[in-house]
Amino acid sequence: MRTRRLFLIAALTSGSWGAEAFAVPPGRVADPHLEPATVPVLLVPGWFDSARDLAAIRIHLLGAGWPSDHVATLTFEEPTGSNLDHADELESAIRTLLEETGAAQVDVVAHSMGGLATRWYLLSRPDPRVRRVVFLGSPHRGTLSAHLAWGGGREEMMPDSPFLDSLNTAAPAPSGVDAITVRTVIDTHIVPGESATLPGVPDYALCCPTHAGLLRDPDVFEIVRSFLELGVVGREPSNGGDP
Repeated sequence: MRTRRLFLIAALTSGSWGAEAFAVPPGRVADPHLEPATVPVLLVPGWFDSARDLAAIRIHLLGAGWPSDHVATLTFEEPTGSNLDHADELESAIRTLLEETGAAQVDVVAHSMGGLATRWYLLSRPDPRVRRVVFLGSPHRGTLSAHLAWGGGREEMMPDSPFLDSLNTAAPAPSGVDAITVRTVIDTHIVPGESATLPGVPDYALCCPTHAGLLRDPDVFEIVRSFLELGVVGREPSNGGDP
């Protein structure tokens, strides 16, 4: 029987901090097999959010050179529903994006609870066809703010929920899929803040966008852009890549 539970609290106001250059380290080069423009990007919303909340980061990607048909946004049929159902919708969106672009793989940028649906999709499909994933403020080990949430997925976001226990017994991402986590140090939605990290995955903790502001902050975008284009980020991770 499919578990239905989940998390979080509604969107916060935006926040930003002073711009910082994120230069690619000397000697690091772009992926020799796939040019950035050939890899489409799927943007995945968090709890209670929709494609509209992803508009700013989509505009940033288009401005950085991604073709308009290579950046898709997803709105879940039931935005507060179960990650299990959301993973099915994610699969359909990825299939459509691959068919429309002719690409072999996609990159995924997932905000908040959308990161859990993304992980469930990656770990439950034999061939997810995903190259790189950015998790923005995702509650990988749950959040206490889930007590203020509602909807079919509410309980999945509870710390130590059966859903999270199942998810976290597996590797953070399957072999061949590169991932990073990006979070804000003032996140009032992900409590405790360390829940937004994953074992062995490079983590970038920034000051000081809000939880919702992660989707609009220019410094967050520079991390996302560098990772999707080059597979590297021009700054050291907060955890050395191994929390």
